[in-house]
Amino acid sequence: MNNKVIGIVLIIIGVALAIWGYDVYEAAGSQVSRALSGDTPIEAWAGMIGGAVCIIVGITRVK
Repeated sequence: MNNKVIGIVLIIIGVALAIWGYDVYEAAGSQVSRALSGDTPIEAWAGMIGGAVCIIVGITRVK
């Protein structure tokens, strides 16, 4: 039971991180930065990749 609760919490945190990372990626300042230099903010990558990892770990805990 405890592993399932941890898994559900990890899935929720992972979804929130992925959404936050995507919001950072699509922000106006990030778009201007990408247009001028081609660089993506590290916060965007950290949010999206961290969210994906949390979701995967959460799914394995729920099973």
